[in-house]
Amino acid sequence: MPELTETQSLILSRASRRDDRIALPLPGRLRGAAAKKVVAPLIERGLLTEVDADPRKRGALWRQRQDGSFATLAITDAGLEAIGVEIDPPRPEPASEPAPERPARRKGTKQAMLVEMLRTKDGATLDEIVAATGWKKHTARGVISGQLRKRLGLNVVTEADAERGRFYRIAG
Repeated sequence: MPELTETQSLILSRASRRDDRIALPLPGRLRGAAAKKVVAPLIERGLLTEVDADPRKRGALWRQRQDGSFATLAITDAGLEAIGVEIDPPRPEPASEPAPERPARRKGTKQAMLVEMLRTKDGATLDEIVAATGWKKHTARGVISGQLRKRLGLNVVTEADAERGRFYRIAG
């Protein structure tokens, strides 16, 4: 059994009691560099692994990857063995795929209207979005960045056109 600190044992123990095997949130005030210092050896030894996370579960997010997806930490079978938990029927390792389902979009909302506008090949300018939704410009930009890009994971790109100026559209 590898030597574990008290905090590392606590993290693994908490995760072992959860059905989903998620190791977050971390205990106490363990944040930032201190959290990385405690968790990194657990990942290196294969006692914890990164798995896809649901971005709506803020307390269970470990980091945001370069592709914009989120990761959380889950205990592995080796992690269970390290703290003395017997595994009678082998439990499958948490899958890193598929990505979590995105929140369902309600029809008839301003956000749904915005998504429809941005799905067209011509997209929509900020002025067109403001006219259609009644939002202020800063609100429209905030919804595009916060809700569409971050929360829903849509690939919203901005482009410039000589006639229309800058416009937004959903790529892909």
